[in-house]
Amino acid sequence: MLSIVFRIVTWVRRWERLVVAGLIVLALGSFVALLVSFYRNVTVLVPANGGTYIEGSVGTLLPLNPWFTIQNDVNRDIVSLVFCGLQRYNPKTRLIENDAATLTVKNGGQTYTLALTPGLLWHDSTPEKPHPVTADDVLFTYAAIQDPAFPNPLLRQNLQGVTVEKINDMTVQFRLEKPYSFFPSNLTLGLLPKSAFDGIPVERLDQALDFGFGPIGCGPYRLHTVLQTELSTEVTLERFDRPIAPHPHILRIVLRIFPDYFSLLSDLRNLHAIRTVPKNDQGEPAVPRRFVARQYTLPQYVALFFNLDRSILQDPQLRLGLQLGTNKQAIVDAINESVIVDTPLLQLTRDDWRYAFDPQAAQGALFASQWYFPEKLRLQRVLEQREANRTGHLRITPIALLDTGALLTLTGSLTPESLKKSINGVRLQIHPTLSGSWIVRLPTDGSSGSLLPGDNLVRLTGDKGAVLDSFYLWRTTDSKAFRRAAEEQRLVDRFTASKNGEIPEGERITVTDLTLDQGFLRKRIAADPVGIRANDRGRLLSLVLLTSPSPPHYRAIAELARDQWRLLGVDVQVQIPEDRAAFEERLLKRDYDVLLFGQSLLDNLDSYPYWHSSGMQRLTGKRSDLRLDAYNLSQYASFEADALLETVRETTSDGERGKALAKLEEIFKKDVPAVVLYSPLYTFAHTDEIKGIALNDLSLHSDRFLTLQDWYLREERTFPENKGWLTFFPWLLGMSDSGVCQTGSCATVAP
Repeated sequence: MLSIVFRIVTWVRRWERLVVAGLIVLALGSFVALLVSFYRNVTVLVPANGGTYIEGSVGTLLPLNPWFTIQNDVNRDIVSLVFCGLQRYNPKTRLIENDAATLTVKNGGQTYTLALTPGLLWHDSTPEKPHPVTADDVLFTYAAIQDPAFPNPLLRQNLQGVTVEKINDMTVQFRLEKPYSFFPSNLTLGLLPKSAFDGIPVERLDQALDFGFGPIGCGPYRLHTVLQTELSTEVTLERFDRPIAPHPHILRIVLRIFPDYFSLLSDLRNLHAIRTVPKNDQGEPAVPRRFVARQYTLPQYVALFFNLDRSILQDPQLRLGLQLGTNKQAIVDAINESVIVDTPLLQLTRDDWRYAFDPQAAQGALFASQWYFPEKLRLQRVLEQREANRTGHLRITPIALLDTGALLTLTGSLTPESLKKSINGVRLQIHPTLSGSWIVRLPTDGSSGSLLPGDNLVRLTGDKGAVLDSFYLWRTTDSKAFRRAAEEQRLVDRFTASKNGEIPEGERITVTDLTLDQGFLRKRIAADPVGIRANDRGRLLSLVLLTSPSPPHYRAIAELARDQWRLLGVDVQVQIPEDRAAFEERLLKRDYDVLLFGQSLLDNLDSYPYWHSSGMQRLTGKRSDLRLDAYNLSQYASFEADALLETVRETTSDGERGKALAKLEEIFKKDVPAVVLYSPLYTFAHTDEIKGIALNDLSLHSDRFLTLQDWYLREERTFPENKGWLTFFPWLLGMSDSGVCQTGSCATVAP
């Protein structure tokens, strides 16, 4: 009996121990759950350092040098990460801000002093042998660009009239001959180490291949490897520690450069982003699945530039007519663009100036420029002949159907002076049967006084040869041509009656109801093409429109413009050279009437190079005189515009610059040196693995990397300010008091 009781007591004690242990485990589990809930609810996710960002692009890798990236956007991307400038563009603020140096501007915008950041090193530095960025490197960079032999004339042009001086090892000063408010943009140029180019002539800097494929910069990333694979050229960059905040989170960037988009798509699963997404056959961005599209524009525009050196385009009314007759909406719809632009001054909003598409107003402007439809010229000529025929005494049917050899008999009232007169040299005679009348028979056989096929001026002369009267007469031997001429006479009668209000309104006709067919007017039908305009000297309004073979949609734009202008009576011949070199040769020589092309204003939106008369091409007939830096594609010259463009560049006052731009806008509106069409829309795509991307206001495709410090691949939790583990119990008491359980199950603490 006692043994049974002992076993029962032992079992109860074991059960109590299990219960106690279970309660302890439950309490610990609840406490841990509360800690996890506290951590998740109080901490915040923030970007963490680490990860490798992989981006795909289409293009070709060339030697990497920040001075020679104009024609290669892929290189420009890498250069923007490897090299640093004294200043940098900020896409968020649209301002030029400090990068490798701190800028101070004095002397009314003519003196720029830059103090280099202490501790900034070149990428070839080692702990044992640091290689600091010094004023000597800055002087080398800008002195090389200013050298007359420097092989990039655009950069050299931007630094004309600038003196660079070393103040000390860490300070340089730029002095300008006159104020230039956009000068800080020139300070964003990538710096190069002087020691890397010892012994290389300036004219061969673009051929420094050892440096080009092993660049040494001072940017946030340095080149690690360049690897050629079966699919792509793979450029790997590693983060480089710099004393310049903010610091990027991503440790490594891999840029894979593919020969075409199809090759890129085959490696899609390994990419975080696609640099530029092309359009599909429907004109939509071909964004792959799981990728997010971000569209953006750059400060660029595509325009139809009028070559104002050509006499045919001298009249601004003609250029205005072509502008009013250009349907920009139809053009952007056809090529799947959307951002219509009306002015080359991109500082102004779209609503500041917009010529609406107005075909009727376009016709009026072309008429005012004295370019007429052929039916208008023909009608005017017939009416003038009729008016001339109404004066004097001769009355003849204005058209005649006469075979060669036949005679045209004319009669009139006989006066004492009649027999002294002649018509076309044939003497008037007394009519043999009609009393009181004279008669003359004009030959058609080619003899003296003959009426020839076509227009004839029949002259009545006196006995001394003086012309007393004249009459326009048209003769033919073709019965079909005669019927066309007779129909023309009938329509001219109807036009005159319509103009004078002599017939009912519903029966009236205007010149637009007529067309010229085989030299004669007839009633227009729907299928009739629009005739080509001509001036009063008979010159046809015919233009050559030149454009580049790439991008391919330029052909579609040119053909649309041709078709739209053809409806205005303008003949347009679209010419597209077979290759880029042939196009650039014609561009240099200004061998076009109209040019379809694009221009980029970069971050400062400076229009000076494109519209100031100093940018005109020198056309002396000598190939050696042609300038590579002549960017005024319209050969536009205006003293007023030049002065305003200079003011926009030189003034430091935003108000004065705004007034100058407004005046410049009115001048462009009046002069119409070009028809600005649209700003291209681009698409960047990325997966949701990469976060923090905000493109903002880019000036170049590569500017997306200027906000790279905000991008991240990894996240971590951290306590916000004034929060930490010591705030757990106040948080727990607050939870209990409010009765809120953020985890879905929390213990109730008994009082």
